[in-house]
Amino acid sequence: MTEGAGGQPAVDLNCDLGESFGPYRMGDDAAILPYVTSANIACGFHAGDPAVMASTVRLCLEHGVRIGAHPGLPDLQGFGRRELRLSPEEIYGAVLYQLGALEAFLRPYGERLHHVKPHGALYNMAAADGVLARSVAEAVRDFCPSLLLYGLAGSRLIRAGQDAGLSTVSEVFADRGYRPDGSLTPRQEPGAVVHDSSQAIARVLEMVRTGGVAASDGSRVAMAAETVCIHGDHPGAAEFARRIRLELEENGIRVCPPMG
Repeated sequence: MTEGAGGQPAVDLNCDLGESFGPYRMGDDAAILPYVTSANIACGFHAGDPAVMASTVRLCLEHGVRIGAHPGLPDLQGFGRRELRLSPEEIYGAVLYQLGALEAFLRPYGERLHHVKPHGALYNMAAADGVLARSVAEAVRDFCPSLLLYGLAGSRLIRAGQDAGLSTVSEVFADRGYRPDGSLTPRQEPGAVVHDSSQAIARVLEMVRTGGVAASDGSRVAMAAETVCIHGDHPGAAEFARRIRLELEENGIRVCPPMG
């Protein structure tokens, strides 16, 4: 949690968007945008295509939502959730390539990227592997050192971003379970996804207000909660985002994008 105007507690709500591809629809981006404050747009490697990137950028600008790049591994068939053994140099190039691709769609509007958040397997690999984390952070820095780097709270990606001189934003997840070490519970394991929306919202409030949450073994994991991720491809995501935003604001927490 950060502080907003007048010392009021504040947090960002972010969502992964632009993940449709050709005729295949993923999520309802237009319905969720009124409730989030920053968006991570797929850049064509794990999802998205030029037409989807262009339309998603326009939607974000219409809603005043901060635009970030959501670079992933080159794995359309696996939606970027399979671990590909790329070298640090290949990771650096893949991230740099995707940032340039997405920002090309902002340039006609006189806009620049606000942040970068890796997707799926790349996100999890960089959270645990310091060498890959450094490749991601250096690509972001070399593209534009004023970009914010979003990463799993307490992870190696956050540390690598700070070491590279970037401003970082620590992320927590509304609908994911945590291991005792602060990593996300793998999707193939029980408890990886919190399906009950009321439970997920209660966990968000706990993380934002107290800086921690219960892990899979019942222990408490401490974490900074500067931005909360909402998965836009889940059924009912827009209603879920609306409820989370309402609950945060009713509890005196301002919902706003992080400032670089």
